[in-house]
Amino acid sequence: MAHRDDRQKTTSAFGRFDTDLSDYTRKKIIKATDIERSKAPHTVRLTKGVVPYHEALTPYQRTARILMKPFVRRYFSHVSEGSKLEMDLTKAHMKFRVEDYLAYVWFSVFVMIGAVIGTGIALGALGIALHLSAVIMLLIYLGLGVAPLIGYFALMNLPASTANARRKDIDTRIPHAMSFISTLASADVTVDVIFSELAKQRIYGEIQNEAKWITRDIELLGKDVLSAIRDAAARSPSVKFQDFLQGVVTTTLSGGQLKPYFIMKSEQYNRLAKLEGKKGQETLGMLAESFVTVVVAMPLFLIVMMSLMALVGKTAGSSIMFLYLIVFLMIPLSQFGFIIAIQSMTAEAK
Repeated sequence: MAHRDDRQKTTSAFGRFDTDLSDYTRKKIIKATDIERSKAPHTVRLTKGVVPYHEALTPYQRTARILMKPFVRRYFSHVSEGSKLEMDLTKAHMKFRVEDYLAYVWFSVFVMIGAVIGTGIALGALGIALHLSAVIMLLIYLGLGVAPLIGYFALMNLPASTANARRKDIDTRIPHAMSFISTLASADVTVDVIFSELAKQRIYGEIQNEAKWITRDIELLGKDVLSAIRDAAARSPSVKFQDFLQGVVTTTLSGGQLKPYFIMKSEQYNRLAKLEGKKGQETLGMLAESFVTVVVAMPLFLIVMMSLMALVGKTAGSSIMFLYLIVFLMIPLSQFGFIIAIQSMTAEAK
């Protein structure tokens, strides 16, 4: 009798520890009756946060796909699955296949070329009527000819720039999302439920969209939790979020405990956020000093110097031209440059 009591005490003592790792990665067990019922035609009600992947092409993009698909398949068959463009489209959450996006790009380029040709003919007739010089017309045609090239590179780099914008948003919000995840994990909530609840929180921006895709893979596509998290790590644009998701998979497979891992990651990302905040403040202080020197002091010095040279010297016309350049070109461009630099450094969470 005493031996049985000791064994019960030992069992209850070990029961307080998180030794059953399957509790965090378990899924709902499907009964045989549910399988039989699913064979018949029925309506599937998706829970909030489950996002099915559907085609969302505009009429313009569908027209581009129909007209340019033979051209793309003939000349760009080497750009297929696994290419950098496909990875950028996936990381940017742009709902395009590779060949559809290439068709959209080249159709837009041909439309721009047609618009450039029409504009060039109209400007040529206008130049003849106004008796413009050949140099001016050549510069106009060169500017028009560069426009389709700029449009091509802009459209081809759009997925990468969109993925980069998503990365900045995820890196900005990840400390707060980790606090949310660690709080749920402290209440013994399973991993699939944690990401399902995270998918409902709009305040976490692009992290919410990443959680929606994980929930979609689990609830709609029927993947197990670890496979869905592993796939999400492969397609995430943020290295920090990739590291977190890969850590979840590694900790689970190696027999570790997820609850301390979530708490440790929350503390780690909060410390990193504080360090990055201090570094950003120092950089902003340096930019403020540079702004005073380059945008405020130097133009004033140049204006005073050019005004004195115009009064004393014999080159009043050229000095006035330099004053126009300083006031109407140098000062606005330098201010816009500082605005863009500060805006790119301080990506505020929307």
